[in-house]
Amino acid sequence: MGTILNVYKVTDEDRRLVEEFRGNPNGHHSKDLQRLLNLFRGEDIEGKYIVLCNKPYKEWELGQTTGIGKPMKRLGIKYTNLNDAEWDVFKRRWKRHTGATLK
Repeated sequence: MGTILNVYKVTDEDRRLVEEFRGNPNGHHSKDLQRLLNLFRGEDIEGKYIVLCNKPYKEWELGQTTGIGKPMKRLGIKYTNLNDAEWDVFKRRWKRHTGATLK
């Protein structure tokens, strides 16, 4: 897995953004939350958690990228609600950047 190379780092103050995301994972976000999401979404391509759509508007699955030119890995965790899938990815990315587990 590659190294995260970004100038911005998650701080203790960013903890307040967790509930903002959880309440509105697919909507307009504050500037601070958008900065955090840009950091998370800008991770190295290898090992990045993603949401895959299996059945439009009905079923999503957790996936993980394996590197440029390599097929992604399906992790077998499925969701019937897109917000639940996005929340799971957010929690995993949060843990990667902070070491802390969100519930």
